[in-house]
Amino acid sequence: MIPTGVIVAVTNMTFVLGVPIDVLSSVILPGNPIGFLTLRTYTNSCQHLIINFLISFKIAHYMKIPPRITFYMLLICPMVAGIVQYITAIYLLNHVPNICTHENPSWKCLYVETLYIIDFMECSFVKTFGVGSIYFPLLFGLLLGLVLPIISWFLWKKFPNIKWLAFIHFPMILVATNNVPPAPAGEYTTWFLVGFIFNLILYRYAHAWWEKYAYVFSAAMSCGVAICGFIIFITLQNNNIKFPEWWGTGGPTRDGCPLEIANYSGYVVTD
Repeated sequence: MIPTGVIVAVTNMTFVLGVPIDVLSSVILPGNPIGFLTLRTYTNSCQHLIINFLISFKIAHYMKIPPRITFYMLLICPMVAGIVQYITAIYLLNHVPNICTHENPSWKCLYVETLYIIDFMECSFVKTFGVGSIYFPLLFGLLLGLVLPIISWFLWKKFPNIKWLAFIHFPMILVATNNVPPAPAGEYTTWFLVGFIFNLILYRYAHAWWEKYAYVFSAAMSCGVAICGFIIFITLQNNNIKFPEWWGTGGPTRDGCPLEIANYSGYVVTD
């Protein structure tokens, strides 16, 4: 908890030890998806929630909100949110046809699908990622993630006159890919582009504007996405009004990729 909390405080990137915990749980409880999810809940999920809890305290401290009031609200709000989410989930399951299936692209439940796949893949980690399996090469990504920061640090020390080497931070670049499943891959490039514009170009050439509006603009974009999603659901999806068809919404699941539901060989299984 302390190392990950320090990383979050320094880099502003929420990072939890998901992969090591998943591997450990799959070794301790092989072939037991219920046990795997239980251990994941008490470790990975709790760690993530604790970090968010501390982040909320930090924001409240900056806003001069008394700690006791903040603590009470952080206890009451999750209870209310949990009840509302449960009621909403029951309502959607009973009223949305083919929810969480590929037959209903508007309600694919990507996070649930990703968690389902992770559950069955990593609860038998040795078989899924063992030598000779199709997923075995993915393990080299762990080695690559270990080596890349060392290489960038060595180059920065070796060539101190090259200023841009100091801005290469592979852990921050790679940790952002944690949300690619279930988030579409296009969001990763969008994140990189927006970050490059705001935290390099505007920070360097319009620092006064960046200092005054950057964080406000970031919060406005986050709130805008939430409000836009709510409006789209109430006004369009709830009235069976479909989104216009164009090249960016093609494919079997309307994400612009015709092979989105294909297997690892590139074939779309129809039955």
